[in-house]
Amino acid sequence: MSTVAPEPDVSVVVIVYNDEERLPTAVGSVLEQTLRNVEVIIADDCSTDGSYEVAQALAAAHPDKVRAIRLPENSGGCGEPRNQGVKVARGRYVMFLDSDDTLERNACRNMVEAADRTDADLVSALCVRVHTDSRHDKRVQWYPWLYRETRTLDSVAELPDLFVFDTLSTNKCYRRDFLLGNDLAFPRGIHYEDLLFSAQAYLAARRITLIPNTVYFWNVVQKTSVKSISNRRNEISNFADRVEIHRRIDAILDRQGQDELKLRKDIKFLKHDLVLYLRELPFLDDDYRHRFAELARDYVQDFPEAAYAELDRVHAICAQLLLREDWTDLMPAIDTLLNRNKISAPLTERDGRIYWTDRYLDDDEMRSVLDVTTLGYHAKQLNQMYLRNRLTEYTARGGDVVLAGEVVNPLHTIAPGAKLTAELEFRARRRSLQTFTFPVPAPRHQGDVIAWRAEVPLARRLRPLGIVDDVWDVRLHLTADGKRTTSRLTVGAVDLEHADDVPVRPRLTRLMADRLEAQVSAKGHLAFRLTQHSRLARTGRAAVERNLHGRPARAAKGAYRRLRALRRDLNSGTRKLQVYERMLTRLPVRKGTVVFESHLGKQYSDSPRAIYEELRRRGAPITPIWSYAGERPEGFPKDAELVRRWSWGYLKALAQAEYWIDNQGFPLRLTKRPETTYIQTWHGSALKRMGFDEPGLRMLSEPEQRSYQQALDRFDHFVVRSEHDVRTLARAYRIPEHKLLRTGYPRNDALVRARQGAASNPEAQRLAERLGIDPDRRVLLYAPTFRAGSDGRVKDFEFPFDVEDFAARFGDDCTLLVRAHYLNRLTLPPSVAGSVIDVSAEPDITPLMLLADALITDYSSVMFDYALLQRPIVFYVHDWEEYAQDTRGTYFDLLSEAPGPVPRTAEELFDVLGDLGTVGAVHEARLKEFVDKYGEYDRGDAAAQIVDRFFGPAGEAR
Repeated sequence: MSTVAPEPDVSVVVIVYNDEERLPTAVGSVLEQTLRNVEVIIADDCSTDGSYEVAQALAAAHPDKVRAIRLPENSGGCGEPRNQGVKVARGRYVMFLDSDDTLERNACRNMVEAADRTDADLVSALCVRVHTDSRHDKRVQWYPWLYRETRTLDSVAELPDLFVFDTLSTNKCYRRDFLLGNDLAFPRGIHYEDLLFSAQAYLAARRITLIPNTVYFWNVVQKTSVKSISNRRNEISNFADRVEIHRRIDAILDRQGQDELKLRKDIKFLKHDLVLYLRELPFLDDDYRHRFAELARDYVQDFPEAAYAELDRVHAICAQLLLREDWTDLMPAIDTLLNRNKISAPLTERDGRIYWTDRYLDDDEMRSVLDVTTLGYHAKQLNQMYLRNRLTEYTARGGDVVLAGEVVNPLHTIAPGAKLTAELEFRARRRSLQTFTFPVPAPRHQGDVIAWRAEVPLARRLRPLGIVDDVWDVRLHLTADGKRTTSRLTVGAVDLEHADDVPVRPRLTRLMADRLEAQVSAKGHLAFRLTQHSRLARTGRAAVERNLHGRPARAAKGAYRRLRALRRDLNSGTRKLQVYERMLTRLPVRKGTVVFESHLGKQYSDSPRAIYEELRRRGAPITPIWSYAGERPEGFPKDAELVRRWSWGYLKALAQAEYWIDNQGFPLRLTKRPETTYIQTWHGSALKRMGFDEPGLRMLSEPEQRSYQQALDRFDHFVVRSEHDVRTLARAYRIPEHKLLRTGYPRNDALVRARQGAASNPEAQRLAERLGIDPDRRVLLYAPTFRAGSDGRVKDFEFPFDVEDFAARFGDDCTLLVRAHYLNRLTLPPSVAGSVIDVSAEPDITPLMLLADALITDYSSVMFDYALLQRPIVFYVHDWEEYAQDTRGTYFDLLSEAPGPVPRTAEELFDVLGDLGTVGAVHEARLKEFVDKYGEYDRGDAAAQIVDRFFGPAGEAR
């Protein structure tokens, strides 16, 4: 009596073409699934090797699990084998697997359970790209933000990013009845079939579930000589197929009225799809470029303006230059697109603005696109520039290589008379290894570039080890009048493919390698790779590779990895906290040791600085330690010990200090021992709600709130400058009365003394000289706060008024100092040079306030400090409703209490600035009231009071 085989839970369609070696591994990953009721359908696309025979053998070995089918002729793509596999599938669900990839062991179980639980037509999960030829088996998750949590969608329109970004068909599980009922099939005879199939499936699914599980391992081999279909971007038919697939998807979206999905897809095409091909253009001929431009122009020219508006500046430049087939200007733009910090064009200045090229400036639309002023290229010094260095000659002559190139000279930064020197550096890509340098004789000006040429004796001088330094990168160090810039060599028109290789003598003998082969890096730069040409070298290298993968080598590499992991663990935050708590806090307290920190170690400034300098002025017998953030300290005192924030030295200093003094907060997770006194000076009175008055903090879980409160409880003393601070900051941070220091802010002592007519501050005078401020001009300080979006992310800085208009109106008798918030980056156009100065990098704002005759601000706490000078304050609150009515709210109505004019438009602002004398007279009384209310304890002796109390009149710690 015959029995009917049970219906499989999942049919996994494994497609194969000429991949007999890897096919068993792919099939094995299905047979080893923890979900046992799975069938495998191997669909062979008429392979010419033994793939089908291997498939038949696997079917014979697992007759109840594996079936093999073969297409009568090769389809030329991945779609048709999958279609044929679906036709014979018996499972409730269908999944797809390529013969060179594998499934995670629990993939089928996780997919099916999610589909059954949520009644989804389609379940999608995380794919991981495995770079199988990388040294350490590099793994990259595929759009992981889509899969951070389990979620079910009733329509893909609820999550446009899923539709736009995850276009794979292989990390998904489909209900078979759903595929058949909607006639869902892959297109035949065209590449990028996944894009169309996934779009159709997403749009047809009545329910989609996403799960945060890894299900698919996409194995990538980047060093192969035969590129995959999706990487053959030098074939124009490849781009034609991609465009055609996108057109078909567009037609479906249009029929369904999915305008938002269409816009998101257009944006992604411009930002991603187009860029994949742009990066190849420098290496392709004019015929290809022309055909590519025609295809691109025909497709993207009808994209809505909203899609182009999403492009950043360089992206937009590339798109517009491509549409105009301007290869001369496009090639440098592509270089910058691939290397975002690189300045690739000579640039041009016109009417105080910086443009990518001087062509098209008569076209208003192109003039706007080519305006790169906001990128700040013109504000960089030579040693801050990463310049395009175009390789113009490459010739291998025996053991020597002739290299020549042109380094772009943007805006003639390198003056014609500058003293030029240069050298080429060959550096092994693995940082721990060797570096070789070669002189470059007589670099010279040549139009908009610095031209150079050198003959490099590579065979004689370059001595690689030969086994772990396979790849060598080339850099040019160019020095002009003592300032150095380093560039990579951009390959474009120079033919490296037919260039001769260079003989090489590795230190580990020519059994490791015997030739150096020029190649192009992923970012388009010249590099060299060790290769083996002779039979002896190939044999020797193969033997070494075998040994490197043998048992002893695996053991040695395992030990090395464990040592590296141990080192990482010892320097991890978790381990440092453990050592701090269990060991460092048991060391004896060092009497007189004071750890200072300002703004999380970013600056030597503010009230901690004022207290430190008062202690130094008195000659107090203390051991001062300043913390700094970043690679190296800049601007910190030379007579104090410096420790890098979160270093072991930093932790040890905090553990043994008698005093902590800072203005923002030492790391929250570090406990303070009872013997240490923590003086929190804070950094400004509050307009915006703070601490536990902020809704976001109140929404934290109880354990999170408790942990935050414990960090606040470390404060032994909290400095306030008014009863307003007591009612707001102290209450919001739950600081008890006995911890409050009603001294005022030490940083404001200098402001109070200036108001009282004390001698001018020498630091402010030095600053004025350094900035080149004309003493006969009025000085205005513009100090706005930052803006954040609804997602909490800081918005880019934008002037709320036309700074060029300001310079035109007031530049003859006024200097505007602009200090952006430290979370923002500011770029000024050249047109305002001399009239407007960016002072955002100045570490201490106090000298800037002392220089300023008036302040322009919005909601920044600088208003409370500057008011002490009794000088005019202008509150330009152009977005008050948006700022005040967000979820945080404010402590008082600035519009009604502001001790100065409150213009709401740029024109109103300029009218006020034109009559500052009247502003001072009209608001004098109100300004005094403001100071009495918000700065009542600022009397000019705050630092002295704190030092007296805690260190005694002679500065001796009590």
